[in-house]
Amino acid sequence: MRRRTLLEIVLSATALGACGGDKRGGQGTKASPWVIGMSQCNLGEPWRVQMNADIEAAVKAHENLKLVTKDAQNDSLKQRAQVEELVAQGIALLLISPKETAPLTKPVAEAFDKGIPVIVLDREVEGDKFTSFIGGDNEKIGRAAGAWIAKALGGKGNVVELKGLMTSTPAQQRHKGFRDAIKEHAGIEVVFEADMQWLEPNARKEMASALASHPQIDLVYAHNDPGAHGAYLAAKDAGRAAGMKFVGIDAL
Repeated sequence: MRRRTLLEIVLSATALGACGGDKRGGQGTKASPWVIGMSQCNLGEPWRVQMNADIEAAVKAHENLKLVTKDAQNDSLKQRAQVEELVAQGIALLLISPKETAPLTKPVAEAFDKGIPVIVLDREVEGDKFTSFIGGDNEKIGRAAGAWIAKALGGKGNVVELKGLMTSTPAQQRHKGFRDAIKEHAGIEVVFEADMQWLEPNARKEMASALASHPQIDLVYAHNDPGAHGAYLAAKDAGRAAGMKFVGIDAL
């Protein structure tokens, strides 16, 4: 079976909502388009800006669709309020990339219970009250990073782990996969770990702390590329970057 594009899933989910007799968000015509609500957890990460741009471009190609976007600015309470606002406006479908799992589970479930198809992107919510989830296998990604790190270090070395927001599922899974991959290599020691919440300035600050307390650091594993870059800048400022490897995730 071929993999469907995000737009195909959006179109089919919107049509399913209409077939159920719910007239929310228009009739799916040029005069009365289906309204899609997009709730993005933040636009501070370049790939999220691109995600929004891709969705906007795809929707513009269909005159029976209209897109309304919201930026939660890395605030779970704001995102929850924005989702509730979109639902109250009568959207036909909800797209959401939640900042955190627990705080966004209830508003997603409430939208789903109202008959609104919900597509969850990148970060998961609890339970099964949503239509579809689109995201990577982050535990597998973490294992792949850990396997590469073990090989690159020859099975021994001091590692710093800069974690993404640990109340989000990608960070939890990237951490677990990494630790599972390196646990059979007794010579690899994680000497410092911190939650930098996906943010480069936080990563730079945490890496400065790691450098101050550990004279020997061989590699930094960051849960995203901005985190790896922040760690590199801190190490460069300390004159120690040349002797370290930096591993990030997201391919930015």
